Amino acid sequence: MSQYRLGDLQLRIMQALWERGGCTVADVHESLRRQAPRDRQLAYTTVATMLRKMEDRGLVTHRSEGRKFIYEPAVAAEAVTRSMAGHVLDRLFEGSLADMVHHMLTEREVSQEELTRLEQLIVERKTQRRRGPHGR
Repeated sequence: MSQYRLGDLQLRIMQALWERGGCTVADVHESLRRQAPRDRQLAYTTVATMLRKMEDRGLVTHRSEGRKFIYEPAVAAEAVTRSMAGHVLDRLFEGSLADMVHHMLTEREVSQEELTRLEQLIVERKTQRRRGPHGR
């Protein structure tokens, strides 16, 4: 399984690409500009440089349309989420999902809707475990 370690800017760029599909540097820059406070605006050249570096790492690809490069994600959002969440679980909680969930439940405000959803997920997982690996 591939391991993805994305910094904040890289993750925001990937989110723009996942959301919009193919984007020019200008499209990504505009998406990031709308998200960031005025004092944290990035230069266009910073975004272009980061996209080139991300392409070198295999995170994005590009195709040419005239004089423009259209960047597209080369990895799925689910793969990055799985890798980064697994990394946090392993590094901060020594692989203990229970410890990680306990931490999140005690350190964050959790709505009744979220608690109900967590209960549903646990029931679904228990049901899957009882059926076995092939759903029997």
